[in-house]
Amino acid sequence: MTQMARLPLDLEPSRQREVEDEPEASPPVRPCAIVHLDLDAFYAAVEMLQNPDLKGKPILVGGRPSSRGVVATASYAAREYGVHSAMPMAQAVRLCPHAIVLAPRFDVYRRYSQRVMAILREETTSLEKVSIDEAYLDLTDDVYGAAGGELGDGVSPWGRAAEIARRLQGRVRDELELSASLGVATNKLVAKVASDHDKPGGLTVVRPGDEAAFLAPLPVRVIWGVGPVTAEKLAQMGVTTVGDLASLSERALQARFGSHGASMAQRARGIDPRPVCTEHQRKSVSRETTFSQDLKAWEDVKHHMWRLSRGVAERLQKASLVAGTIAIKLRYENFETLSRQMSLDVPTDDEGRIYQAALVLLQQTWDRGRPVRLLGVGGDHLQPPTGQLALF
Repeated sequence: MTQMARLPLDLEPSRQREVEDEPEASPPVRPCAIVHLDLDAFYAAVEMLQNPDLKGKPILVGGRPSSRGVVATASYAAREYGVHSAMPMAQAVRLCPHAIVLAPRFDVYRRYSQRVMAILREETTSLEKVSIDEAYLDLTDDVYGAAGGELGDGVSPWGRAAEIARRLQGRVRDELELSASLGVATNKLVAKVASDHDKPGGLTVVRPGDEAAFLAPLPVRVIWGVGPVTAEKLAQMGVTTVGDLASLSERALQARFGSHGASMAQRARGIDPRPVCTEHQRKSVSRETTFSQDLKAWEDVKHHMWRLSRGVAERLQKASLVAGTIAIKLRYENFETLSRQMSLDVPTDDEGRIYQAALVLLQQTWDRGRPVRLLGVGGDHLQPPTGQLALF
């Protein structure tokens, strides 16, 4: 059975008696406020920051032309020659012979991405990182008052969402020297299309009720789920724009494309119920090792506990999270398995504090000298870092 230990100075959460209240009236229906941020030509932009001599030049980041590589990112100077992402690098070089071809440096790009995401998290915890260079933010709870209306500053919730998006765009530009395009809308589909609408460095706002009108003149390929094959089939039906698609009945599309047709009909009208799924819904991180030979010596067990603690710290840091509880798992040679956990005074991602807690738990748990088959260290009760320092 799992037992709970606690570090000194750990503060128990206060427990208040639950009081049954009268049922509250349902809050008024309010449109969501979703932002999609997309970093412009991200890999190429980072390369130009690292080497200012590259600014303004046609840059292709990707595989080598001689090895069937493809373009991961093309700078806007290169795009003027018809080059685009996912194009074979050999073809891209033929279109733009004087382009500078660079191999990707993903470790560098990740560091910049982490700094961008840190800025976004300062505004809201409802963040869904889609990839290294794009993310969704749900600002609905941030821009509405308790009554679902204005917060008393004279700015409408929708105007407030646009202000937040503009501020984030400015911070990414001023603090990191990166260009970002943003879309603000009532759902993820329209926000994503809006962020692509005015690149680079654009901010497009689609107000509630304007979704279908905004999408109508755009090529049908902007709709999520409409790939080249589907677009060709639609073209054979005389459908080339989103407005054309929206004019068809759901029944007709379902007869032609099955269940996919019904969902296309909804999206063409600007309807997308998908929620923003926050990355901080992750419950725990852990590392464990089963040894080829059982461990008996204290120094050997400590060594592996340190290695596992470092691994947990690295995973927390990569996810930009801290753990409020540290746990260990210990399995003996007869497969008897024990686990213990300890709450921390301040959540952490520091390898030293994780190891210190894990070592305390190990001393309380391990029957010294008894052969150990498996060791594990984990972090639970995860949350974004707050900047609070440990007391000791």
